[in-house]
Amino acid sequence: MRVLVWHVHGSWTTSFVHGGHTYLVPVTPRRDADGRGWARTFTWPDHAIEVEPDQLRTEHVDVVVLQRPHELELAEKWLGRRPGVDVPAVYVEHDTPRGPAADTRHPLADRDDIPIVHVTHFNQVFWNTGRAPSTVVEHGVVDPGHRFTGELPRAGVVVNEPVRRTRIAGTDLLPRFTAAAPLDVFGMRVRELPARLGTGRITAHEDLPQEAMHTALAARRVYLHPYRWTSLGLALLEAMHLGLPVVALASTEAVEAVPPTAGVLSTRIDVLADAVAEFAADPDRAREVGVAARAAALRRYSLSRFLGDWDELLQEVAR
Repeated sequence: MRVLVWHVHGSWTTSFVHGGHTYLVPVTPRRDADGRGWARTFTWPDHAIEVEPDQLRTEHVDVVVLQRPHELELAEKWLGRRPGVDVPAVYVEHDTPRGPAADTRHPLADRDDIPIVHVTHFNQVFWNTGRAPSTVVEHGVVDPGHRFTGELPRAGVVVNEPVRRTRIAGTDLLPRFTAAAPLDVFGMRVRELPARLGTGRITAHEDLPQEAMHTALAARRVYLHPYRWTSLGLALLEAMHLGLPVVALASTEAVEAVPPTAGVLSTRIDVLADAVAEFAADPDRAREVGVAARAAALRRYSLSRFLGDWDELLQEVAR
């Protein structure tokens, strides 16, 4: 099939375009949010093709994969076809509600012609999707391999825009972990984080290419996931694939993704800080739990399972 999909979330799109279809990825001259085109820091296969908006009118498209409400209008403008009416479409919901958790209606809640595909069961539970059909296709990750060395008694954290997303990402909690171990924070717009938090025990690593980030992360002894409110950070699953033990706030889909053998989950910061300190001090224990974390991630979040689920869904929608 020929699938139109915007490059919105780098890690998710990287997994998605590894399927067996042709993926048309919009690109604009400035490579802005509506036309990022090919990934710059991820590796994509050749059947992900950049397409300029004015080319789309003449392109054959079997399915449109929407990820943001305004893409409904963009698709109609660029394709000359209405998603869900003139061309089959699905809407991938990556995020949790930003309004009241239990009552927020989804932007597509009043439509029954475009299925909403949640990336976690946690998402599906919290969104009010009205009469729109909804399903779940859980994440799948391109396996980076078991790279854990744990040579550095430090904790790794991956978060984009931690200053802007302070409470959602749990950024404000990070100083409470620095007594347990120094923290290395990887992601976009992390450079100013140490100064903002006022601690020399946090080191920022600004927007590394994925391959370099995975290698660096695997040298840390434990992965810390302090998110209060999100669907499920893909970096958490990547860290598990790398073989890192996990310490995470017991909220969001993390409670499903991280079994007891793979790390420590709690809503008590003191319990989590103690776990970080214990893993940092015991490389053998960190390695043992990291092996279990990798096994759990491979069982539930493999790329082959993810792509198989998407193949079934795309074929159903296209029919």
